[in-house]
Amino acid sequence: MDLTVEHVFWAALLTDLATGLGAVPFFFVRTLTSRWQGLSYAVAGGMMISAAVFSLAEQGIGRGKSWETIAGMLAGSIFYWWTARIVKGRRWSIGNLNAEDSRQGVLMVTTMFIHSIPEGIAIGVGYATGEVKFGLLLAMAIAVHNVPEGIAISLPLRAKGVSALRCTGYAILSSIPQPIAAVPSFLLVDFFQPLLPVGLGFAGGAMIFLVSSELIPDSLERCSKEETAWGVMIGLILMLMITAGLELLTSIPR
Repeated sequence: MDLTVEHVFWAALLTDLATGLGAVPFFFVRTLTSRWQGLSYAVAGGMMISAAVFSLAEQGIGRGKSWETIAGMLAGSIFYWWTARIVKGRRWSIGNLNAEDSRQGVLMVTTMFIHSIPEGIAIGVGYATGEVKFGLLLAMAIAVHNVPEGIAISLPLRAKGVSALRCTGYAILSSIPQPIAAVPSFLLVDFFQPLLPVGLGFAGGAMIFLVSSELIPDSLERCSKEETAWGVMIGLILMLMITAGLELLTSIPR
C-alpha cells in the first residue's frame, strides 16, 4: 500500500476527534456527585500515566537514546509547571465562567494543545518509516489515550456548568495540532525523526506532571485515599489492556 499525505492527514484527524469522545458521557450524565468526580479524575489520571509511560516514553526510547526521552520528559514537566504559573497569574476565562472557575480548564487545554504537537509528529514519522503497521499502531495508541485527555478536560468544565457540546469542542481543539503536525513530519521525515524521542518524552512528561499536580489532588479532595488509589490502578490497567489489545490486533497477518 502506497501511503499518501491524505492517508496520514485523515489518520491524524481521527486521533484528534477521538479526544472529543472523552466528553461523550457528559451528554448522558448532567452532573456527577463530588465522590464520582473524584473517582473519574483518578481513573483518567491512571489511564494518562499508563499512556505516558507505556506508549509515549516507551516509543521514544525505542526510536532513539534513553537520555533523549528522559530529557524530553523533564522539559515537558518544566513546561507544565511554567504554564500553570502563567495561567494562575492571568485572568483568562472560558465562556461565562470567571477566571478562577476557568483556571483548570484553561490550563489543561493549553497543555494538551502544546503536547499534541510531538504526538502529531510521531504519527507522521511513524507512517513515513514505511512500516504501515507501526504507523497504524502509533496512531491508534494516540487516539485511545486522547480519550482520557478529553475526560480530564471536560470534567472541570462540566462541573462548572459548561455544556457537553462545548466540552467536546474544547477537547477536540486541544488535539488539533496532531493533523497539522503529522503532514510536514511525514513529508520531512529526515528532519523530524531525530526529534521524535525528545518530543514523545515531552508529551509524556507534561501528562504525568498534569496528573500529579491536578487530577490526583482533585481526586483526593473528593474521595478517600483508597478510592483514589484504586481509581488510578483501574485506569492504568485498563489502558494497558487496551494498548496490549491494539498491539495484538496490528500483529494479526492480513
